[in-house]
Amino acid sequence: MKEMQFTAMVLMSMLTLTLVFLLPRRAERDRSFVRSRWLMAGGMALLAVQFLLQYVFGFREMGVTQAVMINLLFFIPTSVLISLALISLQCQGRLSWKRWMPGLVAYALTVLSICWAAVITGDVLSGSEELQRAEYLSSFVYLIMQLYYSYVVKKGNDRLDEALKNYYDRYMGDLLDWLRRAVNILILIAIFAPLLIFSTGWILTAYALLIFFSIYYLVFSFICYGVSNDSRRIQVAEQNAVETKRDELQGNPVFADGEKKRVERAVERWLAAGGHLHCGITMPIAASEIGVPRYLLSAWLKTTDDQLFNPWLTHLRIDEAKRQLLAHPDWQSETIAERCGFSSRTYFQTVFKKHTGMSPTEFIELEDQKNLP
Repeated sequence: MKEMQFTAMVLMSMLTLTLVFLLPRRAERDRSFVRSRWLMAGGMALLAVQFLLQYVFGFREMGVTQAVMINLLFFIPTSVLISLALISLQCQGRLSWKRWMPGLVAYALTVLSICWAAVITGDVLSGSEELQRAEYLSSFVYLIMQLYYSYVVKKGNDRLDEALKNYYDRYMGDLLDWLRRAVNILILIAIFAPLLIFSTGWILTAYALLIFFSIYYLVFSFICYGVSNDSRRIQVAEQNAVETKRDELQGNPVFADGEKKRVERAVERWLAAGGHLHCGITMPIAASEIGVPRYLLSAWLKTTDDQLFNPWLTHLRIDEAKRQLLAHPDWQSETIAERCGFSSRTYFQTVFKKHTGMSPTEFIELEDQKNLP
C-alpha cells in the first residue's frame, strides 16, 4: 500500500506540473482553456497532497475509517474542481457561482459531519462509530454531487454536439469523444467510491488502479484537447449557434408559410447548381450561397426529417453517391468521394456504410443482382 501511495503521489504531482508549466504557448492563448487548466491543476494538486498525507502519516495503517476520512476530505474538492474544469471548457470560461454551489455545499456537509463526530468522540482519529456514520453520509453526498456534475457535463456535450452538427458539413462529434468518456469515468468513480473506499485488500487495490488510470486518461485527454485546434472548431460552431439564435430573436420569430416556400425555392436552386457537393462548406457559407439568413435556413432545416445542417447535407450527398455509383460502377471511391463533397475516401466509405448498411462495392453488387433477369 505504501508503494502505491508513493506512486500515486508522484503521478499526481507530475500531472500538476504538466498542467501548470509544460503546456505550449499556443494553449495559453485560449483563455477558456487556461481557466479550465488551473481548475484541473488544482484538483491534481489536492490529490497529490492527499496521497502525501496518506504516505507520511499512515492513515491506512491506523484503520479504514481514518483513511476514508482523509480520502473524502480531499476527493470531494478534487471532483468538484475536475468537473468545473470540464464545465468551464464547455462554457468558454463563463463559469457561474451556481455551478460552484453543489460542490461547496457537499464539502461543507462533509466537514461539518466529521467535525460533529470529532466533538462527540473527542478524537477524530479514533475510528469511532460516529465517524463511520459521518463518512457514510459524506459518501452519499459525494455520490449525489458527482451525479449532478456529470449530468451538467453531459448536457453541455449534447449542446456542443448539436452546434457542431448545425455548422460543419461533416460529422465532427468525435472532437467531444474524450469528454463523453470523462463523464462515464466520473460517474463510475462516484458510484463505486462509497462502496469501495471502505474496502481493504485486493478490492481496494483494483479500485485504486482504476482511479489512477482514469485520472491519467482524463488529464492527458484534456491536455491534448488544449494543444489541438479542436477547441477552436467547437467555439466557432457554438458562436454560430449563438448568433443564429440572436438573429432569430431579432427577426420574425414565426416561420411563416411564405418564408418557408421562399427558402425551399432558394434551396432547390442551390441543390440544382450542385452547391451541396462542394467539400468544406459550413452553415454560414451555405446560407450565403442560398441567399437566405442563417436563422431562416436553420428554421427551415428544423422542418425537415434531418433537423440539422450536417445530417441533411450528408443524406443529400449519400443520395448523389448512389446515383454516381450506379452510373459509373467502374469509378474508384476516391472519385466518388470528391464528386459528392466528402473530404476523403475513408470518410466517404464510413458514412456510406453507416447510412446504407453496406460498402459502396456491396451496394453496386446488390443493385447488379436486382437487375439480373
